[in-house]
Amino acid sequence: MISFLICIAVLVAGYFVYGSFIERKFGIDKNRPTPAISKQDGVDFVPLKLGKIFLIQFLNIAGLGPIFGAIAGALWGPVAFLWIVLGTIFAGCVHDYFSGMLSIRHGGDSIPEIVGKYLGNGMKQFMRIFAVVLLILVGVVFVKGPATILHGLTGIDVSILVACIFLYYVLATMIPIDKLIGKVYPIFGFSLLVMAVGLFGALLFQDYTIPELSINNLVNMHTNPSDYPVFPMLFITIACGAISGFHSTQSPLMARCISNEAHGKKVFIGAMVTEGIVALIWAAIAMAFFGGVKELGTTMAEDGHNAAWVVNTICNTTLGKLGGILAVFGVIAAPITSGDTAFRSARLTIADSFNINQSKLVKRLVVTIPLFLVALALTRIDFGIIWRYFGWSNQMLATVVLWAAAVYMKQQNKKAWFILIPAAFMTAVVTAYILVAPEGFKLDYQLSYTIGILVSSVLSIWFVSFKVNVKTSIQEVKA
Repeated sequence: MISFLICIAVLVAGYFVYGSFIERKFGIDKNRPTPAISKQDGVDFVPLKLGKIFLIQFLNIAGLGPIFGAIAGALWGPVAFLWIVLGTIFAGCVHDYFSGMLSIRHGGDSIPEIVGKYLGNGMKQFMRIFAVVLLILVGVVFVKGPATILHGLTGIDVSILVACIFLYYVLATMIPIDKLIGKVYPIFGFSLLVMAVGLFGALLFQDYTIPELSINNLVNMHTNPSDYPVFPMLFITIACGAISGFHSTQSPLMARCISNEAHGKKVFIGAMVTEGIVALIWAAIAMAFFGGVKELGTTMAEDGHNAAWVVNTICNTTLGKLGGILAVFGVIAAPITSGDTAFRSARLTIADSFNINQSKLVKRLVVTIPLFLVALALTRIDFGIIWRYFGWSNQMLATVVLWAAAVYMKQQNKKAWFILIPAAFMTAVVTAYILVAPEGFKLDYQLSYTIGILVSSVLSIWFVSFKVNVKTSIQEVKA
């Protein structure tokens, strides 16, 4: 319990200390008009209140990520606490802040456009396709998952439920952001926080023992440690709650609603730290509720005992009737709200790529209808194999965004070491993972580990050695 509370305190301190450091290094300009003001269109560029923006950003980047990912990550034991804390502060906060603030500095651009400005046109074209495919996959899976759960609760045919969820997605994707998302999301975001606070209280005042972060406990406690090494598996499994590329597709949504650059730290870093705290709570309760990490692994191995079952069991037991309601929200409403913003981000990414103005409904339909036709067709396909690649793709996207942010800072003639370090680390992670993972090339672990470090080192040397025209770069950003 002591080390768990220390981890919570470190995350909070990280927001105030390291968050301020990141903000200072970026160099905000409180007097600079943001896209929400200069490009206001009543649809996507809409100034919102700071509190609403924070809750929307939190729910956009969270969903089920810091819950399901933390439960799965808890199988490795207390070492997961370290990754959540260090990953959130030194990687996630940097990634989320720069993806949001660079969008603000570039007129609310989507992340592929921003990456292209700093990593070249080839990377821009790749990222346009990569991001849209990733977002469609997120949206489709977050249709089928909730529909299946609702079918079990209500008996309504899955196809009808899928159609209803898709109808909601179309509305959320098309209509002005302040008319639906701006009104509903703050409520859902607050509910997710209430769930986390309730579980935190249960950990404090009920009879649970959380494994301590001691030298003896900093080992791989997974039931199959040889098949699931901490590096790189843990760093892919716990994404939301540490660092997640999906966040960079969501931050531009709120970058179009922020009315002052000074709000960036509260929104992007604040939401990331909050998500880290939620992940830490869920990892702790998962380890403690069933009697320990080993017992969690044994329980999860039983037929039908997936992460959704764990959420439902823990909430109903620790929080009573309220917990049951929150559990239903957690496994149904949260993924739906992630799905709709995924489709909205996909629409904006496509519109940015082809310069399609989105202020008129007809032009939004031109982008949205084909998008949903593709998504509807994909619901007929078994995503069991494809979805396993999402974890890697998600962290690959985060890695690319970090490199783009590092280049931006170098072009501004500013220090970028605090971005270079997480970028190099995540490069080693994603490279080693795709080489060693069952869904990857299944190579020898030592070989994969070595290649990952080599690729990371080469890119780091390239970054340190390449030269930029600082004056030209600064003028382009101000233009």
